[in-house]
Amino acid sequence: MTVGTARGDTPDALGESPTEFVQLLSPDGERIEHPGYELELTAAELTDIYRDLVTIRAMDTEALALARQGELAVWASMHGQEAAQIGSARALAAGDMAFPTYREHGVAWSRGVDPVSILGHFRGAYHSGWDPLRSRVQAYSVVIGSHTLHATGYAMGIQRDGTDDAAIAYFGDGATSAGDVNEAFVFAAAHRAPVVFFCQNNQWAISVPVDRQSTVPLHRRAEGFGFPGVRVDGNDVLACLAVTRKALADARAGRGPTLIEAFTYRMGGHTTTDDPTRYRPAAETEEWRSRDPIERVRRHLTASGIADREFVEDVESRAEAVVVDLRHRIRTLPDPDVAEIWEYAYATGHPRVDTERTEYADYLESFEDGQW
Repeated sequence: MTVGTARGDTPDALGESPTEFVQLLSPDGERIEHPGYELELTAAELTDIYRDLVTIRAMDTEALALARQGELAVWASMHGQEAAQIGSARALAAGDMAFPTYREHGVAWSRGVDPVSILGHFRGAYHSGWDPLRSRVQAYSVVIGSHTLHATGYAMGIQRDGTDDAAIAYFGDGATSAGDVNEAFVFAAAHRAPVVFFCQNNQWAISVPVDRQSTVPLHRRAEGFGFPGVRVDGNDVLACLAVTRKALADARAGRGPTLIEAFTYRMGGHTTTDDPTRYRPAAETEEWRSRDPIERVRRHLTASGIADREFVEDVESRAEAVVVDLRHRIRTLPDPDVAEIWEYAYATGHPRVDTERTEYADYLESFEDGQW
């Protein structure tokens, strides 16, 4: 066991000054103590974390296959970012609200969202198939950065309600260049809102590298808005848990927002419509493969005697069972009634919507035998 802050060369700055980040678990599975982020977990908690990591990796792999088979319209893979999502989500309290983008499948899983609801969204069966008030996870946001304002407004509401809940907004490195995100920073800082901004810096905003967007590490952007920022090893689930837990505690204590930059990597394409080999060097991807977030937890569990080969195989078997069930349920998911398009535009009836509904129904009926 070692003590201190980890240092590691960033793929976009090889040969230059190393980058510092908070790390509690090295790629080799060695436990590291950090004076600012103490974390004590039981063996049961560690094995539960490992189960989550393996399960969501299996789900993500299956969703990618389903998209390739035409069962999903598109898929945004989270491969490589499992630790950032599971670690941060496990820091949330029951009443906290998460505001995701379109890639936070691990966060949704951690909050009890049925994976069919997640894949059904990408299948086009519905727009968000879960109840945000029940799961405490808002609907996925495709508009880059817009939901950070929603999270800030929600946090300001919490503040005025006098509860000790908090909000967390997830976004990627590309979103830090969006005006909405910077406006959210302004409001959150000025009102000391109980919100955590969690940036998963996966190095690429589709095909744009992060060094084309910022000349400084992204967490330092918080300085200009007057609140703290911290960079964490985004492939270290324990560090992500500890750092997010502290940021949430600060938010609850009235100390305002924190920007967390989870330094990680998107192993696949931006979505299934993207080919990362056209803009990303293969050597970079291979370098990050050696820092796999799941492998380092497995190494720690086996080295510390918490888990053995039988445990690892059992976890993989259970994850496969989840995937088999998911595959069956998504393939048999019924198509939505087209009339539902008009059901949720307004809370109550609206004459223009009623007219549009009637006109479209007449249009469909104009086809012979209903074949449209």
